[in-house]
Order: sequence, then structure tokens, then C-alpha cells
Amino acid sequence: MTSRLVVIPTRRAHSNHAEVARSIGVDIIAGRYAEGARLPGDAELTAMFGVSRPVLRESVKTLVAKGLLTTKARVGTVVRERGAWNMFDADVLAWHLDAGIDRRFLNDLAEIRLAVEPRAAALAASRRSEADIAELNRSMERMRREASDSVGFADGDLALHLAVANASGNLFMRSIGNVIEAALRASFLLSAPVETQDRETVLLWHQRIVDAIASGDAEAATAAMTEVIHNGLRRHEDVSPSSDAAPAVSAVVEPGEQS
Repeated sequence: MTSRLVVIPTRRAHSNHAEVARSIGVDIIAGRYAEGARLPGDAELTAMFGVSRPVLRESVKTLVAKGLLTTKARVGTVVRERGAWNMFDADVLAWHLDAGIDRRFLNDLAEIRLAVEPRAAALAASRRSEADIAELNRSMERMRREASDSVGFADGDLALHLAVANASGNLFMRSIGNVIEAALRASFLLSAPVETQDRETVLLWHQRIVDAIASGDAEAATAAMTEVIHNGLRRHEDVSPSSDAAPAVSAVVEPGEQS
């Protein structure tokens, strides 16, 4: 049975070529242009979007750079196979949320986080500076003072996870920030921890991450980060895209708005 999709729309882009790239990108990800399919010609696309050829060409260049399209002489512009897409790109991740996410996508996000973030937390426990600890505490304080369903709470949550990645001292771990942001945005819109028990659980385990890193306890930091990611998955199981009870999500959050 096909999993139900939950759409988490982003704000529209701020330039013509970026908006055209977003629109075509969402269509590709949603399967309206299949892998190996050729896009309509320039004349049709410029008429469809009401833009000039230079704007369209800039949009296509953007999608080629992100791995979604390739241009071939005497063939045209062709959709690349999904394995070629740059899934760490902020726009590509945002467009997936626009196109509609299912349980598989949420699980994939969780799996890559589990592969990286617990190790980042362990490294942070041995490498963190006083400035890193201060940033972790600021993020934790923001989560505590903001309502659980507010953008401020989501800001604090994201800032804390990015601070852990920064404190790890590993530039590759920091580059996973786009994945973390996409996962937290999806989780925030699907199932913000508004119930008292949920909120206390989220705050407790995030605080354990901070405390373990501050005390240099790599094992405890690893365990706390792992629990935070698993708890996020458990929290929205009842409203996940594969459930008949999945909500129609209409909240709008701009990519990067929570960073």
C-alpha cells in the first residue's frame, strides 16, 4: 500500500530563476517528471513560467548543479536518476518537503542522523570549548522559555544540534546541518511536543546532551543524542505520513528560517 504523503510547504523563492528552479525541482521529486524523462523545450517552459530564456537557463543550471538534471546535445534536458541527486543540498531537502514526505523519507533522515550525530556528540565531549558550552546552554535556555509549538522553540532545538556539530570539530559533521534542519522542521510541523510529558521528555534528553558534553562524558553524550533522535521518531508515529490519521500540514517555514 502506498504511504500517504504529508506536504510541508516552504515559502516561495525570492528571485525568478530560483522560483522556476524550485517549481521544476518539486515536480521532479514528486515524480511529475520521471527519471530519464526529457523536460519540455525552452519555448514551452518560458511560456509556462512567464520568464525569459536567460532566467530559464539559469534555473536549469541550478538544477544541473544539484544533480537533478543533465543536458545532452541533440537530446535536451533530462531528469537524472534519484541516486544522482544531492540529498545534502538545502534546496533539494526543502523541495522534498514541498513535494510530500512519507515514512520512508522520515526514516532515511533519522538513519543518517543516527549515523552522524551521536558520534558528533561524543567528539564534542572531548573537544568542546567554553564558547561551545555557552552556546549549548543558550540554546537550551531558549527551548525552556519558548512554547513548544513556537518557532522560537524550533530555533533553539536546531541551534543546539548545530552547536553539537560545531563542537565536534569535524567539518564534515557540520555539513550535515541541512539534513538536521529538514528533519527538525518536519518533526516540528508534524508533532511539536505540546503535551506536558512530551515537552519534559524533550527538554530532559536535550539537557542530558548538554550536561554530558560539558562534563566530557562521550558515552553519555552518545546515548543522549541517540535517544533524542529516536524520541523524535516515536513522537510523530501516530501522525506519520503512513498513518490514516496523518494531518494536512499547512504551516509555512522558510528554509533557513530556523537557523
